[in-house]
Amino acid sequence: MAVARIPAEADWQRAPSLVDGAVELELTAESCDLRYWLGAVPQGTLRGNVLGHAAEVRPHPVTSAPGPLNSALTQELAFRSVAEEKATRAIAYLVALAPDNACLEFYSTQLLDEARHAMVFRSHLLQLGVTQGELWQTIDRLAAADRDAILVPLEEFGLRALRDRGDFIGGVLVLTVLVEGVLAPAAELSERKWRVFDPAAADIERGAGIDEIRHLTVGSSIVREHLLRHPEDKPRVLELLCEGRELWARLPVEDMVLHREKLFQQGIEAHGELLGDYEAWPGRRLADTAIEERIATGQEWAERMRRSRLAYMGLEEAI
Repeated sequence: MAVARIPAEADWQRAPSLVDGAVELELTAESCDLRYWLGAVPQGTLRGNVLGHAAEVRPHPVTSAPGPLNSALTQELAFRSVAEEKATRAIAYLVALAPDNACLEFYSTQLLDEARHAMVFRSHLLQLGVTQGELWQTIDRLAAADRDAILVPLEEFGLRALRDRGDFIGGVLVLTVLVEGVLAPAAELSERKWRVFDPAAADIERGAGIDEIRHLTVGSSIVREHLLRHPEDKPRVLELLCEGRELWARLPVEDMVLHREKLFQQGIEAHGELLGDYEAWPGRRLADTAIEERIATGQEWAERMRRSRLAYMGLEEAI
């Protein structure tokens, strides 16, 4: 029996980084339909690893034991699991509002991707010392403040477009540019940060990042194609984008990231010898990086993605 060839952008070994893929690749809903997903993701991206990593890949003991690394990672995973759950629920509206079968199939696969991300982030907390019986309470304890301050306002903004106005393109824009387009670079940095301290978490981020390449590029192509067909919609889309960016600027995202990076820095100071010459990015050892440098690098990646995606969608005025 012939084995289906895994597309490069979905292949574990050949896929680019999230940032490079989101900037350089062009994928469409038509090319990333249900048939594509069934052939590429379970055996290509996941390689059969339902939880996002092989069973023998485990956190380093310094990360699974109580301490600053454990605190930084468990807070991140709890927040990410809640964010992905909210994305899953919002995408259900995109499936319902999809204007054609290509968009319906693509967002059906993205809904499953996001539900899986929530599950694997949540499940990894168990490997970091959280008990099954306390899992949901722990997620609430770790993520409630950031959920209410950041995710709930974003969710309400998106639902006004999707649920209240039935605005499919508006919903795609919010999800692609304002939610995943801003949070994705932080996931790229996370994969690199945890590669030594918790290779399982890094693998989970790698798999999620490969999915996000597809989500960001296809979402951008949907907006681009819509505006090419309906240029009269451009002022409305720009207004929605401006409103969303004003909302984002008011959210305490930097405070959340700074808090986690301070904990991570404490972990480097206590266990930096484990990192050796491992590089966070070419030419820069992770052990030598500082809090401000890591945050600035993530922001630089986000800006690079934002400019590229907006230009591709024909929304240069928003750059």
